[in-house]
Amino acid sequence: MATTVSDRPGYGQLLRTPGAWTFLLPGFAARQPFAMLTIGIVLLVQHTTGSYGSAGAVAAVSGVSMALFAPQSGKLADRFGQRAVLVPGVLLHAVSVSALTVLALADAPLWALFAAAVPTGASIPQIGPMVRARWAAMLGATPDRPASPLMSTAAAFESVTDEFTFVLGPVIATALCTGVHPAAGLIAEAALTLVGGLLFAAQRATQPAPRAKATAAEPHASALSVPGVRVLAVTFLGIGAVFGGMQVSLTAFSEEIGHPGVNGVLYGIFAAGNMLAGIACGAIAWKSSPRRRLIVGYVALTLTASGLWAVHSVPLLAGLGLLVGLCIAPALISGYTLVEALVPATARTEAFTWLTGAVALGQAAAVTVAGRLADAHGASTGFLVPLAGTALALMTLLALRSRLTPRSQGRTVARGIGHREPVTVD
Repeated sequence: MATTVSDRPGYGQLLRTPGAWTFLLPGFAARQPFAMLTIGIVLLVQHTTGSYGSAGAVAAVSGVSMALFAPQSGKLADRFGQRAVLVPGVLLHAVSVSALTVLALADAPLWALFAAAVPTGASIPQIGPMVRARWAAMLGATPDRPASPLMSTAAAFESVTDEFTFVLGPVIATALCTGVHPAAGLIAEAALTLVGGLLFAAQRATQPAPRAKATAAEPHASALSVPGVRVLAVTFLGIGAVFGGMQVSLTAFSEEIGHPGVNGVLYGIFAAGNMLAGIACGAIAWKSSPRRRLIVGYVALTLTASGLWAVHSVPLLAGLGLLVGLCIAPALISGYTLVEALVPATARTEAFTWLTGAVALGQAAAVTVAGRLADAHGASTGFLVPLAGTALALMTLLALRSRLTPRSQGRTVARGIGHREPVTVD
C-alpha cells in the first residue's frame, strides 16, 4: 500500500492512512489492560499477604513469564498470522487471571500464586507489537518503495498511545482496588483483555501477511540474531526498571504518608510526562538520527532518575516524576524506530515483542527488588532501582552503540535473514 506524504508528516496524515482506524480503536481497548496487570497484582497480593515483597515477587513472576514467552508469541504471529495467536491467547489469559485472583483471595500459599502467575504473564496479548507491525507493513520499506516518512510519526503515535494507557490503567486499577474491592482491578483487566483482544483479532484485513505464506522459501531466523536488537533489548530493560521501580515505590510512598489514593495520581503524572513527550516527538521533523536521539534521551533519563530517592514530599516527587516521564518517550520512540531499519519485515513482530518483553523483564526485576527494599528500608530506597537500571543500561548502550547502525542496502543483517529493503535513516 503506497502512502503519499509531504516533507513534514504529522499525526493528521498518519491517521488518514487507509484502514488505520480499523485496528487503532480495538487495539487501544485491547492494550489498556496491560497497564493494569502489574499494579492490580501488587495491590491484591499486598492486601492479602500484607507484604510488598511478596506482592512484588508475584508480579515479577508474571513479568518474567511474559518476557520469556512474548518473543515466541511474536514469532508465531509473524509465521501464522496475528489472529491465530491472539484468540487462544486472550482466552487463556482471562482464565489465568481469574485463577490467580481466586487463589489470592483464598489465602493460598505463595508458591500457588507463583504457579498461577506463570500462565498469566505468558498469555498477555502482545497488542502493542502487533499494532506496530501493522504500521510497519503499511508504511515500511519494500522492494517496490522506500519507507514512508510517517514511520517515525507512527512510532511516536504508538508511544503516546502506550503511555495514555499507562496514565489511565494504574489510576483505574487503583481506584477499583481501593474503592470497590482489592480484586476488582484484576477482574476488570481480564474482562477488557478478553473483549478488546477478540475485537482486535477480528480486524484481519490490516494484519501483516503471515511469513509462512509470504516468504515460504526464507529461513526462519530469530530477530534476536540481529546485533542491534540485542542492544535495544538491554536498553529497554533499563526502561522497564523505571516503570517497575516507580510502580512499587510510589505505592509504598503513598502508604507511608497515609494517603494510598495519591499513588494513582503520582503514577499518572509520571506517565503523563511520557505521553506529552511522545506527542512532541511525533510532531517534530527530526534531522538527527534515531541512534543519536536514543543516546541523548537515555542520558537525560538516567540523570533525572538519579534524584528520585532523595525526594520526600508529594509535590517534589510529582515534579521529578514528570521529568522522568518526559525523558522516557524519546528513548522508546527512537528504539522502536530503529527496528524498522535494522530488522526485515518478516521478523518485525518478533523484534517488537523482544523489546516489549525486555521492558516487562526489567519491570519484573525492579518490582521484586524495589518491593524488598521498601519492606526493609522504606519507600525511598525503592527509588534507587530506576537509577541502577538506567545507569547499567546506559553503559551498555554507549559501549555497543555502533551495532545500532543499519547495514547498507543488500547486505545481510543477520544469519539467515537477508535484508534487501531500502533503508532510510534520518
